[in-house]
Amino acid sequence: VGAAPPPTAAPAAPTASAGSGAGAGGGGAGPGSAREGWLFKWTNYIKGYQRRWFVLSNGLLSYYRSKAEMGHTCRGTINLATANITVEDSCNFIISNGGAQTYHLKASSEVERQRWVTALELAKAKAVKMLEESDDSGDESVSQTDKTELQNTLRILCSKVEDLSTCNDLIAKHGTALQRSLSELEALRLPPDSTDKIKQVNERATLFRITSNAMINVSLRPEDSTVGKALTSMLSTVSSQACRDFMLLAQTHGKKWQKSLQQERDQRIRLEETLEQLAKQHNHLERAFRGATVLPASTPGTGGSGKDLCCPAKGDLSDEDDDNNEFFDAPEIIPMPDMMGHKRTGSNISGTSSDISLDEQYKHQVEDTKKEKRTRIPYKPNYSLNLWSIMKNCIGKELSKIPMPVNFNEPLSMLQRLTEDLEYHELLDRAARCESSLEQLCYVAAFTVSSYSTTVFRTSKPFNPLLGETFELDRLEENGYRSLCEQVSHHPPAAAHHADSKNGWTLRQEIKITSKFRGKYLSIMPLGTIHCVFHSSGNHYTWKKVTTTVHNIIVGKLWIDQSGEIEIVNHKTGDKCILKFVPYSYFSRDVARKVTGEVMDPSGKVHFALLGTWDEKMDCYKVQLGTGDNGAEARPRAHESEDNRVLLWKRNPLPKYAENMYYFSELALTLNAPENGTAPTDSRRRPDQRLMENGRWDEANAEKQRLEEKQRLSRKRREAEAARATEDGTPYDPYTPLWFERKKDPVTQELAHVYKGGYWESKEKQDWSLCPDIF
Repeated sequence: VGAAPPPTAAPAAPTASAGSGAGAGGGGAGPGSAREGWLFKWTNYIKGYQRRWFVLSNGLLSYYRSKAEMGHTCRGTINLATANITVEDSCNFIISNGGAQTYHLKASSEVERQRWVTALELAKAKAVKMLEESDDSGDESVSQTDKTELQNTLRILCSKVEDLSTCNDLIAKHGTALQRSLSELEALRLPPDSTDKIKQVNERATLFRITSNAMINVSLRPEDSTVGKALTSMLSTVSSQACRDFMLLAQTHGKKWQKSLQQERDQRIRLEETLEQLAKQHNHLERAFRGATVLPASTPGTGGSGKDLCCPAKGDLSDEDDDNNEFFDAPEIIPMPDMMGHKRTGSNISGTSSDISLDEQYKHQVEDTKKEKRTRIPYKPNYSLNLWSIMKNCIGKELSKIPMPVNFNEPLSMLQRLTEDLEYHELLDRAARCESSLEQLCYVAAFTVSSYSTTVFRTSKPFNPLLGETFELDRLEENGYRSLCEQVSHHPPAAAHHADSKNGWTLRQEIKITSKFRGKYLSIMPLGTIHCVFHSSGNHYTWKKVTTTVHNIIVGKLWIDQSGEIEIVNHKTGDKCILKFVPYSYFSRDVARKVTGEVMDPSGKVHFALLGTWDEKMDCYKVQLGTGDNGAEARPRAHESEDNRVLLWKRNPLPKYAENMYYFSELALTLNAPENGTAPTDSRRRPDQRLMENGRWDEANAEKQRLEEKQRLSRKRREAEAARATEDGTPYDPYTPLWFERKKDPVTQELAHVYKGGYWESKEKQDWSLCPDIF
């Protein structure tokens, strides 16, 4: 339905309602405006012409839904200086600025239409004149001719200053010689010698006059016979000449500088007023979005259903004028709490400042023990930073290669975020006990979806691990598993992960993260295969991750979406599960963050249907096969009976005050807690990450720069060693990870880093001699 041009026979405007404005068409003029009133504006073929309040002021034509909106929400503005005004018929006319904006307008009568057109033409003429004057004045201040003239003038002045300096040196030299001659003349007593000395004095004086004339082009009067008068006159002339040159330059260019300065001041005032108006409109829209309730949404800290959190109120807050058929990311898509990851410039979104000081918060930090896990971390400080000021320089670039301040981070590394996939490890424990491979596949699918539940409110980025950085999570006593991650490559960044459970499963993966910033959104594409092997049955499952998209980078609240398909394959039996992550659509009536799936045997027959959301829960329905045993016919019947429904997974509620602690889950809160006995390369020992967690962000930024520079020097040293080895023809071993080795996977035939053992034995012995010094 876009904003196509209206048909030739446009629907007649209800003229009765048009007279409700100022005058017949509302054509009065308010304070500061040339004209304002009601006009009918074409929207689309469904709604036709809609009445809008138009205001003509300072060469700009703006419109609002009503007169009451003038104080806060402008629906559109067109600059008349570059616009064309065309009259269609007795009541209709068009304003267009070359295709980017086109307004099809209709007045209540021909007289009213003529009044508007006349006012618009006058406003356009004034705007064009002001634009030309601005261009002329701007050309005066920055034109190439003026720059050349200024440079020439400065060059001449510099030359004169150099001449004056040379003249001064020569005057001092000859003056000294003249004074010495005069002293000798005075010391003479014999008249015969005086004749020669007097001749010498005259020669000196003649040379002095020649030098003065050549340097400053000044003729000494004949009567100035004494050297003192000549010197005084010459210096006076030089000084006055320099002053005249300077005054001439100042008079020539002073007015231009004053005019340019005044124009810059006026432009700054206009920009400040415009920015203030935009900020007011932005705040008003955010308050309206936050107050618009469509479906009841639970807070992140509760266990209630939150899968409908991102269903916005369609059409309630956006103008129905589809002039350019352009749809922007809706800031209200996720009505998250007021506490966000960043305080946005020009917005009323700000972090909730805690009444507890950092020192008091540290008291709640649980000491490192095996039995007791910490449940709190220091609250996030309320630091202001303009996200767009940094991200605007990153459009189209790979973000892993761009240094970012810790203000955009959370106090966890990517290795720790990768370990968070094990938060719902009990799903794999249950899968290991399943006798049916199809039922086992349902739990593996639920585990795959559960790994995204921690991302719904986590809009901050984790720390990029340093090459050789590791992270261990030993939960063998409490939960029956232990996990190890290592950063095995820096460019491209890649991390290897291995987890073993005494409950009968092994999980391993190598993930390479690539990301692209496209201006309005950030796409994060994980590359690599995840393997899950069950010991008793020998079932070997593999799958890949979907794309994560962070929206509203420029303006509005950040929100995250997952989209794509995941194919989980059992390489032993041939069973397969297809999971579809439905991307969010503003025009869809479907539930937000929806995930659907089908579990099928090697023949393609569907046995189970999966349904849920990646942020809340996953249900499983056993498909009731029909008479034809056709899976396609059976799929619609899978959800008919609630008796078939089995809850596979449900998200754990977030801890209390999670909004002040980066929206960390219970597991995430414990990941960076200090532990004794870990490797010196463990993420818990990373100093910039620890400083950030403790709220000392300035120190964390400085420490982050130090670590990155240290890593760059190590890389350059390895590159230099490789170059020398190539020149000498000697073998050179490239960087190799400490705990993982690269092998060809027999199942997928892919090269991947696999755990080679030795870490837990080294930990037991506390022998970390092989670990590199990276911190």
